[in-house]
Amino acid sequence: MSSLRWLLLKDLQILRRSKLLVALLVLYPIAIALLIGLALSRGPDKPKVAFLNQIPIGQSVTNVGGKDIDFARYADRFFDAVDPVRVRSRAEAIDKVKSGDALAALIIPADTVDRLNGGLGQARVEVIYNGDAVKQSYVRNTIDAELAKANGALSSTIRDVAVTDLKTLTDGGEITTPLGSQRLLGLRKARAALAQVLDTLPAGSPERAAIAAVDDFANQALIGLEFATPALNAVSKPIAVRATVLDGSRTPLDAFAVALAVAVSLLFIAVLLASGVLALEREEQAYGRLVRGLVSRSALLAEKILLAAVCSALVALVMLAGIGAFTGVDWGRFGQWVIAVFAGGLGCSALGVAIGALAREVRAASLLGLLLALPLAFLALVPSGAVAVGVYDVIRVVNAAFPFKPTLQALDAAVNGAHPSLLGPSLHLLALTVAFGALARLALRRF
Repeated sequence: MSSLRWLLLKDLQILRRSKLLVALLVLYPIAIALLIGLALSRGPDKPKVAFLNQIPIGQSVTNVGGKDIDFARYADRFFDAVDPVRVRSRAEAIDKVKSGDALAALIIPADTVDRLNGGLGQARVEVIYNGDAVKQSYVRNTIDAELAKANGALSSTIRDVAVTDLKTLTDGGEITTPLGSQRLLGLRKARAALAQVLDTLPAGSPERAAIAAVDDFANQALIGLEFATPALNAVSKPIAVRATVLDGSRTPLDAFAVALAVAVSLLFIAVLLASGVLALEREEQAYGRLVRGLVSRSALLAEKILLAAVCSALVALVMLAGIGAFTGVDWGRFGQWVIAVFAGGLGCSALGVAIGALAREVRAASLLGLLLALPLAFLALVPSGAVAVGVYDVIRVVNAAFPFKPTLQALDAAVNGAHPSLLGPSLHLLALTVAFGALARLALRRF
């Protein structure tokens, strides 16, 4: 233990003298991690869309069944998702799209209100896209989503009007049509009036048979209209979504990005530091003198793993504390944070000493650690449906054989309370620590 303490102090002195190297070692992975987290958590900026409203001034309000619908309100909702570039003509809108000043153009024709108000059929809008596939796909989803919202809101309003009109048709009252307002008797009152007439007519008379047929038709109409309201609700919203989450992350993307940013920083620091300090002992010819009597190979590896694990865990905790100052992380889970970052630090540091044991120079160890860390981080983010089943099975094996994926799972569980729980990934990381430590021990004996 005394030898380990002095060995640890020696490494700390080396780090203290290499301030610039330590700063780069800490700041570079943090910058990479924050950029990845920002890319995942932040949606794209509002796309610029040329907007031409050809509806005459003062005619943006239409009346459907006595209920006013203001198209300006739906346009305001659309502007929340895009950056509108107002134009005066269709030709100007096309020029904006061609020149790249706008990614797309949305044109509302002058007859939109008239078509809805007069029952002339569907109102149509024109969307003009740039021919560039990347730009087109970038803006198309936004426009389609906002138009779908407008369609949904309009269909709900029209459905409500239709349901009210059906009730007026059955019970009577005033109804508004394109021809004006009219007063309807209602099928129920009509049947009651027919019943009074039937009571005054003799049985078997032609008049009674004719009125009875009318009464039967009114009854059948009432029965049919009883099914009309549920049918209209189904047409307006034919499919309702009930979300069920199975095993996997249950956290919002922003919260997951916090765990991802910390996990990437921890991976880089632990791997680069552990591989570098072990390779440094061999590069400076100190390794042979140390293991000839001062410390054993196993003790030397344990010290390097512990040093890198503690340093990377401290940086990870500082990152979590800094992020927690601006986000709504649960500080009551701080104890779980410590367990997660330390377990992740051990697993990643063990991978680092294995790399350092295989590489004879610091530059080679650092390059190998960097080349290995980036693919591991991205492989852990590949979703199951993005690749073929066989390829995904290979990715799962790779993720299980290296410490980044369990580190990410442990941090997600500790910070966000996600599934799987903290225990499973922590035990996985401890097993990987032992495995990579044994691999490093074998590599040192061989080389």
